[in-house]
Amino acid sequence: MADATEDVELDFAADEQERARRSAVIRHPMASFFHLFFRVVAIVVYLLCEWISKSFASCFVLIIALLSFDFWSVKNVTGRLLVGLRWWNQIDEDGKSLWVFEAKKSRNSNTGTEAEERIFWLGLIICPLIWTFFFFTSLFSLKIKWLSVVVASISLQAANLYGYLRCKAGGQDGHPPDNRSFTGQQLPQRPDIIFGIL
Repeated sequence: MADATEDVELDFAADEQERARRSAVIRHPMASFFHLFFRVVAIVVYLLCEWISKSFASCFVLIIALLSFDFWSVKNVTGRLLVGLRWWNQIDEDGKSLWVFEAKKSRNSNTGTEAEERIFWLGLIICPLIWTFFFFTSLFSLKIKWLSVVVASISLQAANLYGYLRCKAGGQDGHPPDNRSFTGQQLPQRPDIIFGIL
């Protein structure tokens, strides 16, 4: 037992190594896998579709189905598990559409690690950029029918990106507005409030 006058050797390197090991662990491997799976497969199918099938309709349906599965899994599962964020739309009693963006107050054992956060945000940002590149290539090569696939793909991916960016912006201060584990931030319904007019 060490007394007050005895020097104690502290091993800071071991603490740093342990912290690095914990941050590199993937706590939700299935969520991390499916966060990237549907979007990457949709991109691969888009690139190889003319070689796989001569039918544009079957390619269109397959790509949109994959991106719809991606939209659902990212919005309802991986966003909540990997980064502690979620968003949705609800209709109130007056018939008005309200968008709700929520961020978890604090990180706990249920949210993802730093590695999972990186996987989430890189997948969420890079894939819409790839689809934007496909938009310009199909536009300049005058492949108008493929342009419809790309526009639908950008729409699905950009909606998730926008929703999670709004969630992240609402939860930056670490003090959400109420005491629930998830807290809501609603978009203003009047344009003058959104743009700061009046």
